[in-house]
Amino acid sequence: MDSWVRFSAQSQAKERLFRAAQYACTLLGYTFQKSGASPDLVAKIKQLEAHMSLGRKLFRLGSSADALEAAKRGVHLSDSVLRLCITVAHLNRAMYFACDNILWAGKAGLVRKLDQDKWSQRSFRYYLFALIMNLSRDVYELSLLMERELRGPKGSSVCSSPVSESREAASGSGLGLPALPQRLRAQLLLLATVLRCNPPLLLDLLKNTCDLFIPLDRLGLYRTNPGFVGACGLASSLMSILTITYPWLKLKP
Repeated sequence: MDSWVRFSAQSQAKERLFRAAQYACTLLGYTFQKSGASPDLVAKIKQLEAHMSLGRKLFRLGSSADALEAAKRGVHLSDSVLRLCITVAHLNRAMYFACDNILWAGKAGLVRKLDQDKWSQRSFRYYLFALIMNLSRDVYELSLLMERELRGPKGSSVCSSPVSESREAASGSGLGLPALPQRLRAQLLLLATVLRCNPPLLLDLLKNTCDLFIPLDRLGLYRTNPGFVGACGLASSLMSILTITYPWLKLKP
């Protein structure tokens, strides 16, 4: 109950709920349309999806300032790669939110003759760049953890048993082509072990990967379908809700 009270008190949490509902409508609308449902039902679901999208934009008003503050904090990180990835990601998020706020003003009738398609494309470009930097940060942190686990003394990690097996598999393989499958198995075992022992990193990696397909589809760089986009958006929204409800699951800088 305490977790739910803390969750519902945050505007970001409410925005995540609206986001989950919006992409659930996207998925349902595509499913019903493919299954031959009545056009009226599909139209109502799409209308509900549009209302959810507009409500999300209202919750995101002022988010650019939060993203800029996060970028300022990222500048002071000691690791140069993390400093670059986190700072650039937050700067792109700030620009994405700014474009999104302009879109909201246009849809609310506050700004007339706004080219909504142009501003939507701009916002999704900034969103895509932010996600690329977030994924780069995830991959970098994953590589650091894998290297640390592989080079560290045996028994020093909470995942010492599987990692020790991967060390032995990697060190015991000889040169040549026959050793490649064994080394690959060792690397995959190490990867699975590190992700299993770091739920925040695993969740962030999955969330960013799901989100990546949304701007790729909207920008026409990798076309899928509304059902796939809806499923990815719904999955990433639920993972975001988890990180808000349980803060220990959120990846820290």
